[in-house]
Amino acid sequence: MQIKKNDNVMVVSGKEKGKKGRVIAVYPTTNRLLIEKLNMIKRHTKPNQQLRQGGIMEKESPISASNVRLICVKCDKQPPFHVNAGDGSRNRVCKNCSEIID
Repeated sequence: MQIKKNDNVMVVSGKEKGKKGRVIAVYPTTNRLLIEKLNMIKRHTKPNQQLRQGGIMEKESPISASNVRLICVKCDKQPPFHVNAGDGSRNRVCKNCSEIID
């Protein structure tokens, strides 16, 4: 999977199309991502030991990794990226501005 935790991404399809966010968690087995404050769902919860008061809670729901694109921090666009393994370390490099993402 090319997208990692704490990357900035933009949603390119679905109900959250055009919105930007930061990746909170990555689930490579199901090819899904958890993005901060995007794809919010409501959960009806009962009171328990950790949560003294029940109610309707909002939380993020995973979104498919194929619906998001990585954003370059320097040029603030969604250009193609390539992996540069010149000095032994694998870095993602923006093809527009040659900025290293990591």
